[in-house]
Formats: sequence, C-alpha cells, structure tokens
Amino acid sequence: MADNDRSDKRETYESPFKTLSKQVANLGIHDDKDSTQEAVKDEPKVVESIESLCMNCQENGETRLLLTKIPYFREIILMSFSCDQCGFTNTEVQSAGQIQERGAKYTLKVTDEDDMQRQLVKSDTAVFRLEDLDIEMPAGHGQLTNVEGIMLEILKDLESGQKKRKVEEPEVWEKIDNIVQSLLKMTLNQNFPFTITLDDPSGNSWIEPSSTDKNHKYQKIEYPRTGAQNAALGLGEAVEENSNPSGKPIAHVVPEIPSDPEPNTSMEDVDILAGQNYSLPTPCPGCTKEAHLNLQLVNIPYFKEVVVSAVMCLNCNYRSSDVKTGGEVPRLGKKIYLDVREQIDLRRDILKSETCCVKIVEVGVEVVPGTMGGRFTTVEGLLTQIRDDLRATVFEDDDETGAGGDSMPETTNRRWGQFFKVLNKAIAGETEFTILLEDPLGNSYVQSLAEPPAKDDRLREEEYERSEEEENDLGISDMRTRMGEGGEYEKEEFGAESGGATEGAGASILEGLKQSLGARDDEVKETEDEVAAERAKAAELIRKATAGEEEL
Repeated sequence: MADNDRSDKRETYESPFKTLSKQVANLGIHDDKDSTQEAVKDEPKVVESIESLCMNCQENGETRLLLTKIPYFREIILMSFSCDQCGFTNTEVQSAGQIQERGAKYTLKVTDEDDMQRQLVKSDTAVFRLEDLDIEMPAGHGQLTNVEGIMLEILKDLESGQKKRKVEEPEVWEKIDNIVQSLLKMTLNQNFPFTITLDDPSGNSWIEPSSTDKNHKYQKIEYPRTGAQNAALGLGEAVEENSNPSGKPIAHVVPEIPSDPEPNTSMEDVDILAGQNYSLPTPCPGCTKEAHLNLQLVNIPYFKEVVVSAVMCLNCNYRSSDVKTGGEVPRLGKKIYLDVREQIDLRRDILKSETCCVKIVEVGVEVVPGTMGGRFTTVEGLLTQIRDDLRATVFEDDDETGAGGDSMPETTNRRWGQFFKVLNKAIAGETEFTILLEDPLGNSYVQSLAEPPAKDDRLREEEYERSEEEENDLGISDMRTRMGEGGEYEKEEFGAESGGATEGAGASILEGLKQSLGARDDEVKETEDEVAAERAKAAELIRKATAGEEEL
C-alpha cells in the first residue's frame, strides 16, 4: 500500500515537467485552423497539484503549477504554495524554456498610468532597478507582476522595520523615509517620468512592449554573457581575466588559409588586408565552449573601411554577426534620409552601425541604438530583419495562428496585425516611405546610385550637433586624450570648423607643419639657405591646402 502511494506521488510529481507538446495535446486543441484560436481560449488550462513540505511549520502543504504563455514573450510556469496548517503562502514564476544564448537588458521610461500596468516577468536571475532613486532589487525568486506591483513590493520591503529604526537609528530612518516618500509618489502616479531597468543574464525576463513606443521610451539590448555570469547560471566554470587555464598557446588572429606553415606563429607583424578572411578562437556566448570568430575587412566605396565579424559555434549551433566601423570620432553626428520610391531603392546597400537609430514614420518603426547591433545588408534586408525580430518577440516563432499567447487582448492583437501588414507592404515595395538613419558617430551609410560628384535626388545627408545625453552615452564626455602640463591626461576639444572641411584641414596641416619646422630648427643643423628653401616649400604646400587646390 505504501509502495502504491509513493508511486502515485511520483507520477504526480513528474507530470508538470512533461514536454510542452504533451501539455498542448492534453488541452484537446482542434485541428481546424479557423477555430484554433477560439478553441485555445475555451479550453481550461492544466493546473497540477503537488503535496510538498512547508518550510514555515514543517508540515505538508500544496504546490499548484500552471504552464502558460505570456504575450510577446514565451512559456512560463506559475507556482503557488499554500499551507492549511499555518496559513503560509508563497508564489513564484520560472521559465519553462531554456537559458537564452545572450543576456537581455530592458529599459522603460514610465510616463503615464498605462505604463504602470505593463506586465513584467522577473526571473530568479534578474536584477530590477529604479534608476532615478538608485534602488535595486537583487536576483531572487521569480515573479509575474506589473510595473506597479513590483514597485509596491519594494515599497513594502523598505517600510518594514521603519518604526524600530526611527527609535534606534534616526539618521538611517530619515534617509530611508525620503526614498519611501519619493517611491510612494511614483506609485500614486504623481512623479512622472522615471526610468526602470530589468537586467537578466539568462535572457528569460521581460517587460511588455507597446506598438506606440517612440523616442527611445522602450529598449531591449541583448549582450554576450561574461565568464562569471555563465558560471552563475551553471553553464561553465568562472575564468579569471588574463588567465589561460587550458595551457594552450594564446591565440592570435590568423588568416583562414595561413601562409606560414608553422603552427601557433604570432601574426602581430602581419597587415590586415581587405577582402581576406581571418579566424580567431573565442568562447561561445551560448555554451562557453570554443567557437570561431571570423573577421573580414571590407572597403565600402566613398565611405570607409569596416570590419564584418561572425561568431559560429559547432557545439551548440550558436551564430551571430556584427559590423564595426573604425576611424576617429567626428565632431558632428550625421542624419541620412532615403526616399524609397521603387524596387531599386530596396536593393541599395545599407550599413547600420550599433550606435544608429532607424526611423520610418510612415510605417511606425523606430529601432533604438544597440537593439540590433551593426548590420551591413540591403534596405529590404534591414526591414525584413526588423519584421522578423518584432514578430518573434510578439507572437513567437511557432505561433502560426497569431494568437500571441494565452491572454493577448483582441484590440492589441489587431493593432499588431495592422502594423505588420503595413510593414510587409513596405518590404514588398507596394508603398512609398522615407527611412532615416540617425547616427551620433556618423558611422552609418546608404549606397548612392549616382557616381560622385553627381547627386542622388533620393538620398540626403546632414550633420548635427550631438546632444549632451548622446555625448554621455557614447562616453565622449569622459575621454581624456591629450597629455597636460601636469603629466595627466585631459579632455581635448574638437576643433572649430569655419569655411568647410578643406579649410579646417588646411588649418590643421598649417599648425602641424609649423610645429614640425620649429622642431627641425632645434634638432637639425643645416645651412641658412637650405632652411629657407624648406620653409618656402612648406609655405607653398600650406597655401595650396588652405585654398583647396591639393587633396591631402
């Protein structure tokens, strides 16, 4: 009899962890595609009950589990524990999927009451922050709530023990009370706007997006995990920086077909050539095993050289690509406008750097910097990538019905459907639109169909002054590149432009040659006639450069 009871309990315990396909099969969804969405809504969700130990009174309680799908996100397991003996209750949420290949950080600027009601999934590895108050909720138990709910939980934790602190530690009580009052105003919708972030190395946390988000209000940035983060997730062992635990020679960038037959030969003195493939071993962001980083230097006509990179792992099939541009930091940012009027415009080459913001007003698209990384593709390819990424976020890759999960409202579903309909027309060339690339570093590019010096009527470029916020985000405000008199690095201001780029270049060359000639007078002993002749040549060169007669 006891064996039968244990067997029943074992079956009950294992059932919540069946595969998703079996869970869906138990729902009895009809095969008729036209009635699939209605059938999913009508069928009750499967709730599993498990007898489990209460950690409060050490008696047996009950844990209930529900497998559900969050709109725009993925499947999760909701868990609720209750004990009839002592009344203790607890709730938690866990991801029903696997650890994602990259970590994810969400940023939301809360501006109204609707933003306070956005759904939020915080996994047990995620860190939630209120940036304006510098408050952080560390990684802990997972939860499914909304923005207002998680802020109320923080408020509750801060208020606990305040009466005791007021008596024993009045200074600490006063500091916490100031934060509590500010947080209370936020929860009462009296202190807009403010910014929240949710950072999860496992990539399994989420803040609900909206099709109306504009002007960098909502951002999702994916990033490769560090060795310490992978170790914390159980994906590998932590490796200290600059260590080489394998004992193998430190890797160097080597051509894909090396010209030097000797293995492990340093390539430090080899020039990186355009069009040549280079390979570098690197840890895989997904499984931490050795992967291959392939690099190629590409020269874009009438623009600059860029480095196209791709990571490929043969162990977990992880793949990613990126584009990096080089060169100095320009004084001004750049905006590029492209009027797409026919199919040939969709086939133009386009380079979107990782600092570039993409806006298409007619379609309602805005891609903030850092969201997609660098991309070197065509206009059609860029729009297709934006559509696929958004659709995977909203409906999931396997959601052929467009239902968007268990609880997506019909109005929201229709709004997203209309958005993708307009975007598909733009990709197919059935509607005219203007695409704007706004890059504070000027590292983005759109192919011109006219050979210079002729102008392309559908392509316009303009420079603009970077804002203080952009300077801070890019780290330009903190750059120290010039050695001061005291032996410390100091900030070097950008030179003022007056009369165009040629005049600015001529002035810079003039100053450099003056310094060069001054040093030469001190260091090189020549006759007066030779020095005069050298100065005359330099003066003529400076005159031509300033007048724009010679390209330098």
